[in-house]
Amino acid sequence: MSAQLAIDGGKPVREDPFPSRAAGVGDEEMAQLADVIKAGQMNRVGGQKTKLLEEGFAKLIGMKHAVAVTSGTAALHTALGAINPDPGDEVITTPVTDIGTVIGILFQNCIPIFADTDPKYGYNLDPESVRKNITDRTRAIIVVHLWGAAADMDEFLAIGKEHGIPVIEDCAQAYLTEYKGKLAGTMGDVGCFSLQSSKHMTCGDGGLVVSNNDDLIRRARLFCDKGWDRSAETYRAYPFLGINYRITELQSAVGVAQLGKVEWVVARRRELGDMLSGKLSGIPGLLPPPDSATSGNVYWLYAIRVREEEFGMSRKRFIEALNAEGIPGFALFDDKPLHLREMLLEQRTFGKSHHPFDCACASRRVKYAPGLCPNAEQSVKELVTVGLHEFCSEREVEDTAAAIQKIAAAAKA
Repeated sequence: MSAQLAIDGGKPVREDPFPSRAAGVGDEEMAQLADVIKAGQMNRVGGQKTKLLEEGFAKLIGMKHAVAVTSGTAALHTALGAINPDPGDEVITTPVTDIGTVIGILFQNCIPIFADTDPKYGYNLDPESVRKNITDRTRAIIVVHLWGAAADMDEFLAIGKEHGIPVIEDCAQAYLTEYKGKLAGTMGDVGCFSLQSSKHMTCGDGGLVVSNNDDLIRRARLFCDKGWDRSAETYRAYPFLGINYRITELQSAVGVAQLGKVEWVVARRRELGDMLSGKLSGIPGLLPPPDSATSGNVYWLYAIRVREEEFGMSRKRFIEALNAEGIPGFALFDDKPLHLREMLLEQRTFGKSHHPFDCACASRRVKYAPGLCPNAEQSVKELVTVGLHEFCSEREVEDTAAAIQKIAAAAKA
């Protein structure tokens, strides 16, 4: 292998494209979809596939209840709708996540409060920062198991119990992630999952809300069905305001087929992710993700930190060099956490207002600025993600490791 980087004219480590994930959807999904078409019932009301998806997923992770909705964002909004905060209440979460974690907070007229991430790896919430951000208006904590690695749930559950605050787990990237013998989504008051096309389980777009709390799940079912109490004697009874997040039977049919594959998907990703981490161990300035043994990691993406000064190369140059070597790498969050993104930084929400930030029902005026979450702000500047997935082979792991080792050697030369 040439020591000269491909970006500088050397021979790349790899010339073949990485495998596609498209093979994850096939005959099983087609058969389930055909059932729906033949039955002529594509709405979940009166259909059977959504019920099968909900029951199957609840059984898979050992929960009493699951409710299927239209997206992971809808799942998080539904979870908040079930908890039913007052306008102006505050919800603590992480700024290193997709905007879907925050959308439901704003649409419930609540204020997102961003706590910092842990100072070591830098991507999951720091419990101490959460504690410092609790006020008498804190109504929920949304804990994100980012990249598929478990957050410190013992601490967050203790915080929730101490202050009487519900804990919502955002498990969009964390199917079957393990934490001390328990699964992500089963420890808090509500767990939320995404079925978007990049996730461990997919039906294109969709989501799941899980809980063992009968009252919360009843309200969640009503909330995502326009508040329509279909069990009431009065037709179209609406006990409270809801929204239409009803998943279709077509989406659920694909989800039912995916239920039979997700355990293999997770096992394979753990195998490949841990293998890659073993090969990258000890490279100065490069911090691999926590492995499956220590964090339950299911590697939604393989996320590493490249510390420019110690590594000897900028993150931008590292990504360009990695791509030139034939390895797909990218900076998923660019260089800004959520609180520094335009919509939240300038509080552009509803019309010309800054609602709910300027709402009279809020107890204080919250504004976001650089320095609010220093660990998070630094970690996203160092983030590089590699799309390692279940249809990759040991060759893709070997090539990825070889490319990174080659770049590291060149950075130090």
